[in-house]
Amino acid sequence: MTANAKNGFLYQKQAWQNQKLIQPLQILVWNLMPTKENTEEQFLSLLNDLDQDVELTFLYACSHHFKTVPKDAVADCYACWHQIKDQNFDGLILTGAPVEQLPFEDVDYWQEFLTIKDWAKDHVGQTINACWSAQAALYQDFGIKKRRLPAKLFGIYEAKQLAQETATEKSGLTAGLSNFKTPQSRYSESVIDVDDLPADLQVLLTNDQAGPLLLHSAERKQTYLTGHSEYQTKTLDAEYRRDLAKHLAIHEPANYYPEGYYDRGEEIENTWTASSRQLYQNWLNLIVNKEKNYDRQEITL
Repeated sequence: MTANAKNGFLYQKQAWQNQKLIQPLQILVWNLMPTKENTEEQFLSLLNDLDQDVELTFLYACSHHFKTVPKDAVADCYACWHQIKDQNFDGLILTGAPVEQLPFEDVDYWQEFLTIKDWAKDHVGQTINACWSAQAALYQDFGIKKRRLPAKLFGIYEAKQLAQETATEKSGLTAGLSNFKTPQSRYSESVIDVDDLPADLQVLLTNDQAGPLLLHSAERKQTYLTGHSEYQTKTLDAEYRRDLAKHLAIHEPANYYPEGYYDRGEEIENTWTASSRQLYQNWLNLIVNKEKNYDRQEITL
């Protein structure tokens, strides 16, 4: 099926070709990544390969002090929360952000994050919280703190066990994910005791080194994805080269480069996008199959 952009940089530049859709799901994406256009393309491309038509509305943090792009440029093609707060959406995606080394309360859009999370309870069907947003949402929803890692968790990580099978079967989020892989790129982790979880929080997929990869709260309609499943083939490579250029302490992304990538011209094999598509397809199925507790409204910016 097809993913259309209702706004954003790619929409403004006519760099993403919209198509005629049939009863599309309305998805709101709070894009907190500094590489806004790349992130738009990543989510549009990922959702473009799924079974349902979707329309994406991109939201920006209007309380944020921008460094990499002029705020006026973002405001010109993105929506701010106050512009869409009277609308309803089938799904909400809260992206990652390169702020995981800061205390949550020191992030300049933290109060806006809390406002959007509270608003979503009555205006959104299902929410995916990715990477930093997953840590922030676990902290807000369950009081789960985070801690700094001794080194950046960086690479492709595969689920090694399927935890709490009854919860998995109930949620449907892990259907077809027996070989789930996801990119990770973060300096911190949520402090999660899988043997003593809060009520209504389930760990669905985990990895021995990376920890929980996918968590779900059915009652809160929240999915917590600790990595960046939207990343494309060369995204980790670009981040690695960026960090090297900044002379940061960084190791090659694990389980990512083929042997001889640099000196023999080997191509990077994308081993995770099939997992990403299946996960987001499961999430859309969850939206479609759940009884909605809100009235659908036509969305206009």
